[in-house]
Amino acid sequence: MSDLTVSFLQTELHWQDAAANRASLDLALARLDGPTDLVVLPEMFTTGFSMEAATLAEPMDGPTVAWLRAHAARLDAVLTGSVIIEEDGAYYNRLLWVRPDGRLSYYNKRHLFTLAGEQHTYTPGRERLVEEWRGWRICPLVCYDLRFPVWSRNQPHEPYDLLLYVANWPAVRRTAWRTLLRARAIENVACALGVNRIGHDGLGHAYSGDSALLDAKGGYLVEAHDQAGSFTHTLKKAELDDFRTKFTALNDGDAFELRA
Repeated sequence: MSDLTVSFLQTELHWQDAAANRASLDLALARLDGPTDLVVLPEMFTTGFSMEAATLAEPMDGPTVAWLRAHAARLDAVLTGSVIIEEDGAYYNRLLWVRPDGRLSYYNKRHLFTLAGEQHTYTPGRERLVEEWRGWRICPLVCYDLRFPVWSRNQPHEPYDLLLYVANWPAVRRTAWRTLLRARAIENVACALGVNRIGHDGLGHAYSGDSALLDAKGGYLVEAHDQAGSFTHTLKKAELDDFRTKFTALNDGDAFELRA
């Protein structure tokens, strides 16, 4: 059995200024309270939720990937969050999963937010990512994915213990954020973490944060509300496994095939 110490940063973001965001996050990461296994940053943590990919996108060998690798090595932890990436002439809202030894996996956001025209700028992902890390299986997704339970479903052929979402989720829809995050934990019998930003972006949209970590029963383990800062909690694998042994709802789910 393994415990997993999870940290997340809820912060304001400098609009379309990657260097300024990396600098402010340097300070936040330096203030982390003790050792951790996983550090989660918001969606598009270097820019805010921007459609200006042509001027903001970085390559996979760019400064933000190097920055993530340096912090992952220093903290001996996985760092994850999404960044605007250009690859082979296409733009992606790409979640990067960076291990302490520098190995990198990624997930391209599947559900693009059509209300903001995200589909006109970014290419959608086709495959989920489930990573095994220190005894836990973790499925990281991005923002609008939260509204689509089929994509988030905990399936027997690709099971996970922790479901996480990185986001720029506006305050005007905070009730949906809180409700859906709790539902995803309960229906998937998994711990769930949603990491959102606070403040205002360059388009005037307000963000209330409401980042939270929940157990598999939908109970709140950590609630950030609208506060800036770093938040850390240790998840107990034995508690999750014990609950799943007693409450076997995952065994009764419908079989289906996803075609992205």
